Amino acid sequence: MHASSSSKTSRASRRHSPWWAAPAAALALACLGAAAAAYVQARGWTLYYGDAMAHLNIARRIIDSRAPGWEQAGTVWLPLPHLLMLPLVSVDRLWRTGLAGAIASCACFVIAGTFLFLAARRAFSSDAAGAVAAFALALNPNVLYLQAIPMTEPVFLACFAGLLYFTVLFRDSQSLWAAAAAGLCALAGTMTRYEGWFLLPFCGLYILFAAKRRRLLAAALFSVIAGIGPLFWLAHNWWYYGDALEFYRGQWSAKAIYERALAAGMARYPGDHDWAKAWLYFREDVRLVAGWPLALLGVAGIAAAFLKRAFWTAALPALVPAFYVWSVHSGSTPIFLPHLWPNSYYNSRYAAGALPLLALGAAAVVSLAPGRFRKWAAVAVLAAVVAPWIMRPAPEGWVCWKESQVNSTARRAWTAKAAHFLARRYSTGDGVFASFGDLTGILQQSGLPLRAELHEGIHPQWETALARPDLFLHEQWVIAISGDKVATAIERLPKDGPRYDLLEAISITGAPVIKIYRRSHGYSIYQGAWRKERLLADVGERRPAR
Repeated sequence: MHASSSSKTSRASRRHSPWWAAPAAALALACLGAAAAAYVQARGWTLYYGDAMAHLNIARRIIDSRAPGWEQAGTVWLPLPHLLMLPLVSVDRLWRTGLAGAIASCACFVIAGTFLFLAARRAFSSDAAGAVAAFALALNPNVLYLQAIPMTEPVFLACFAGLLYFTVLFRDSQSLWAAAAAGLCALAGTMTRYEGWFLLPFCGLYILFAAKRRRLLAAALFSVIAGIGPLFWLAHNWWYYGDALEFYRGQWSAKAIYERALAAGMARYPGDHDWAKAWLYFREDVRLVAGWPLALLGVAGIAAAFLKRAFWTAALPALVPAFYVWSVHSGSTPIFLPHLWPNSYYNSRYAAGALPLLALGAAAVVSLAPGRFRKWAAVAVLAAVVAPWIMRPAPEGWVCWKESQVNSTARRAWTAKAAHFLARRYSTGDGVFASFGDLTGILQQSGLPLRAELHEGIHPQWETALARPDLFLHEQWVIAISGDKVATAIERLPKDGPRYDLLEAISITGAPVIKIYRRSHGYSIYQGAWRKERLLADVGERRPAR
């Protein structure tokens, strides 16, 4: 009875909805996103986040590397955001400024807002509610900042909003193509962030129980399409790294990094196996990212959504915050906030995952108003939502921006100094031996191509150069962070082997020393060849006779 009534209401709403409502919302979102991206770029904030720079450089190294190709996609971060940057990242200016990633993020922001508009309009039978859902999210300065830089959050928001819309559409239309479209959005989500994996069983069950006919076929269609993402990534990790779970337990995984930090004596993350603290840190993060008005309206709106019998519209968005609380509890993904121990900034952007739930809750509140008052209710709700940001417009109040600014101060300083030093002395063909990551930003800023760098993604040259630099390291330049594997390899070079002179040591408060070495010309290549020949002879002499 309820499904039939809901379907009739939705059809009536669509008859009275102007055809231009969704395109107008998309156009407004595009103008808003482009203006924010231009604002961020003009102030040099595009690559403040270390992760933003890393995502951009992963995309670039797929096409600009000593071993270009799919293996350069890596293992821990899922590949869709990097693939979306590929059409633009080959353009040097767009890569070096970060615009290649910002454009992709901005496009996903528009898609996310448009689908959220469509989902709320269908769920609550109101254009006003749809507009509130879209713009309560889009007018948040933390979201506007994230969509203006090369991050994964805008991409996942687009996938999630599409998934919500097509599952609601399936409920009303019972169309198999809607189930297939939901599967495609879910597939894209699983190739963007791991919370997309968490959503799959819940969405599959929803399709199964919402179907009135061909129930198993609809659920199977969704599940087969959506399941391609996790299966592909497991196969990718097994093929390139020999372990299907390399992304979860490999040396660069969050789990392994945390375990190494604990072994070195670091205190446990707040919330690690403590549900109360995990909830406290995530709740406080949501308050800072969303602002009090949206947080209160969103929570009240969840009850309103239930009154409107839009159960799935509240349940699906609630799964993403639940995933983050669970992740903080697991210990591998911490959240640090300035007013809670350890009184710093880290992963504050995770609260963006709760914003669709709060935005839809605000839309549900608007839907309770009588029809002729809904537009005014929408204006009042949006005015309340943006009030904190208008009263305090300075970026110091945007916690996601503030995190990127605070955590990048030292990195930006030493990157600029090192890039300036290297750009004046580097000659084409010299080559640089350095770890991929923050140090890669030096090449990006100094005007060098990424193929100049010998890094962890180049096999087996990286491993051999690290293990026996006296035999296999031929790069003219070495850039190392004091105490890392590269610095250790250079420091233990034998006295009669190749010599690398320390030309520059960059020391910035709050950061380790960055060391730049250049190969001495006093070591002949013939000496290196002789040493290799001697090593091979020694190995042959030690090999047991058959």
